[in-house]
Amino acid sequence: MKIVVLKFGGTSVGTIQKIKKVADIIANYKRKNYKVIVISSAMSGVTNNLIKKSFEISDNFSDAEYDILLSSGEQMACSFIAGRLVHKGYKSRSWTSWQVPIFTIGAYKNARINQINKKEIIKYLKEGGIPIITGFQGVNHENRITTIGRGGSDATAIMFAKFFKAQRCIIYTDVEGVYTTDPNKLKKAKKIKQISYEEMLEMASLGAKVMQPVSIQDARLNRINIEVRSSYKKKMGTLITKKSNIINNRIVTGISSTQNDSKVSLIGVRDRPGVAAAIFKPLSKNLINVDMVVQNVSANGKETDLTFTIKTEDLNKTKKIIQQNKTINYRKLLFEKNVSKISIIGVGMITTPGVTYRMFQTLANKRINIKVISTSEIKISVLIDKKNTQKALISLHKEFKLDKEK
Repeated sequence: MKIVVLKFGGTSVGTIQKIKKVADIIANYKRKNYKVIVISSAMSGVTNNLIKKSFEISDNFSDAEYDILLSSGEQMACSFIAGRLVHKGYKSRSWTSWQVPIFTIGAYKNARINQINKKEIIKYLKEGGIPIITGFQGVNHENRITTIGRGGSDATAIMFAKFFKAQRCIIYTDVEGVYTTDPNKLKKAKKIKQISYEEMLEMASLGAKVMQPVSIQDARLNRINIEVRSSYKKKMGTLITKKSNIINNRIVTGISSTQNDSKVSLIGVRDRPGVAAAIFKPLSKNLINVDMVVQNVSANGKETDLTFTIKTEDLNKTKKIIQQNKTINYRKLLFEKNVSKISIIGVGMITTPGVTYRMFQTLANKRINIKVISTSEIKISVLIDKKNTQKALISLHKEFKLDKEK
């Protein structure tokens, strides 16, 4: 069977008029003789409203009941889509996670799909039906509903593409695809036609909102090609695929910026084996994510300065944890809020010398000082003053010729 999996995000099904448009898109694939499997998110705003109501009931709302509550949003959207398709003369019905069923493992609120029962869906597809399936959820070994966490509907679509060996997996959203940088921050940002899993994973982890990192990782591990495109326009979107499928001469694919980071520095830490672990262990236990880390050892080898970045919302908690940590000795503890992380990402950097120099020289030409540097095989990140974020984005976008169509 020629199967296509179509996933529609919350903004794509946000109103009844938009749902009618979604039904037209689905019908178009059906007319092209595809067997269509549809995964839907909840209508935009519905999930947040349900979360708000759960806090009004209790500030310690049960995780299991939380998942049941939130799953109702997708059910409503799926019912509307199926109802519209039936109105248009197509055979369609909604399917909840337990009706398929979609099996999950892991904790409530953050489960993962590990198996999908294909029997009834395959039968329905052969009968000419269009199944509209609730994203973001499954059932566990106790037959209780679980949710998959942020980006859960994307993950549902990817796993359906895997288990049903779909020819295509298309994520419909409110943007035309993946851009070289945030188009809301830079008007000259260009849509990327193709991007590797690795590049997309880096961009998503650095704040690109098109897809969540966990969904991209699922696609990479299962070698599922993903098309990201707009539900409002007929233009081609962005293909997320493996590196070997991409033919281009790009060095840098995209640039990201984050502005909710803070810098923490411990000055004069007594240097000994295990001191870094002693600092970061309690932060990890308190679910504080540490990003860029730089360590400088003094000339006498007895002291070290340790600098790292965290999310600004974790700053007060971090300060308290470090100050209460009696296993480390240091002379001074410094914090800096008004910083921004700028990153360039691209698989082309693996085989191209001089990229680091070009980035640093470009920033130097604009009199932008670099506070912290972090690198990986396909990414270079620097920490700068927040006031210079826009200037850095513009200059780096131009330096690596991302202003031009690819």
